[in-house]
Amino acid sequence: MGGRGDRAARVYRHLRDAVLDGRLRRGERLPATRELAARLGVSRSTVSTAYERLTAEGYLVARVGSGTFVALPAAVAAAASSGASAGSSGASASRVEAGAALPAPGWRDVADPLWSEPRPIAYDFSIGSPDPALFPHDAWRRSVASALRGPALRRAHYSDSAGLERLRAGIARHVGLARSVATTPEDVVVTSGAQQAFDLLGRILVQPGDTVAVEDPGYPPVRQLLERLGARVVPVPVDEHGLRVDLLPAARLVYVTPSHQFPLGGVLSLERRTALLAWARTHDAVVIEDDYDSEFRFGARALDPVQRLDGDGRVVYVGTFSKTMLPGLRLGFIVAPPSLVPALRSAKRLTDWHNDVVTQTAMASLLDSGAFAAHVRRASRVYAERHALIGREAAALLAGRLDVVPSAAGLHLALTPSAGVPFDSVRVAEAAGIAGVAAQPLPRFAVTAGREGLLLGFGAIAAEDIPDGMRLLAETVGRIHPG
Repeated sequence: MGGRGDRAARVYRHLRDAVLDGRLRRGERLPATRELAARLGVSRSTVSTAYERLTAEGYLVARVGSGTFVALPAAVAAAASSGASAGSSGASASRVEAGAALPAPGWRDVADPLWSEPRPIAYDFSIGSPDPALFPHDAWRRSVASALRGPALRRAHYSDSAGLERLRAGIARHVGLARSVATTPEDVVVTSGAQQAFDLLGRILVQPGDTVAVEDPGYPPVRQLLERLGARVVPVPVDEHGLRVDLLPAARLVYVTPSHQFPLGGVLSLERRTALLAWARTHDAVVIEDDYDSEFRFGARALDPVQRLDGDGRVVYVGTFSKTMLPGLRLGFIVAPPSLVPALRSAKRLTDWHNDVVTQTAMASLLDSGAFAAHVRRASRVYAERHALIGREAAALLAGRLDVVPSAAGLHLALTPSAGVPFDSVRVAEAAGIAGVAAQPLPRFAVTAGREGLLLGFGAIAAEDIPDGMRLLAETVGRIHPG
């Protein structure tokens, strides 16, 4: 973990950032140095050094006999109001003038703590992103250059709202070969990432007051989106085999991640897939199948998607290039039953008309040339090494405290407490962050309380850094939960 100076600097940065982004507000009393040191598993002098520096810089003020409080001096407040604390509901609220325009009620308190811009950290086990170092830069550069020389930018009219025909054909061919999805280019709608796909589907399928079902724990942005559309969102438990289909309510639609349940990693069994389709027929419902990262597989071939088993036109398959390429490209897609395609095309046109044609053309070139498939194969080998390494390190360092949830796909692993072991996920994750290790606590993805554990991604951390990062994480767990 480094010397005392390094630890004091980490505590200092953590507290300073908490003041700047509004998590610690003006006038709030901080824990005594002895108390905070015990929580973090560091010496009292380490915390005292951090407090002294923050006090000298005006972030804190010490009051004899009362304690240490957040000062938020004028310079800090000015920085916050100019955007340094953007994203903090507390800081944002302080900038709202009396009589100012307000959003509709459902949009006034939408928190976004999980998907904010990440800060640099020594051992980054954050989830949801691929390794940018693996991105096929040369192939992409050539494809973009070719697209710029081609006719894409010489058209005077808008393009097809569903996406360039060449890209839709490439997507249909790729998912047919790689994932056994049954589709044609006419069934594909290109979107700005998977999140826009969910937004478009929500717009055309959900009316205010409709009941929709989501996995619990699951993917928070989908639940938040459906709530903002006015739906009654019902969380449905998952287990090691994925969604508990037997607990589904009567609903307009259900959102599932059957190939690699987010975030626990289970695979929906064939029996449950069949039951899910029967449920959809019975309730005249739609199944949104999110296949967000199953192209990275480290074991046997995955079960065919639910979409392949669907004979009634009730399953909508959503895919994304955010995990296989980069999130910044904002490329995703919907494979929809023909009955939904006209409405999806209209919703896409009314939302943003169509995606950037240069990016679409470049992606189509990678699909046509085989460069994309080659990239996925290369990246899979790298991720397989990291996946196995985290599993081995967790088994060696965290045995008896945390167990690795079996998973053979994707870019993250879930660790859950061993039987009978108490575990405070949020406290461990916060202390690990101060120690230089980024990990997500499982409760932040659950609606129902009681689920504990940690999520460890391996898209943002090199294999050579995993052992040291896991060692620091294990030390943090030991400090928070000794014995």
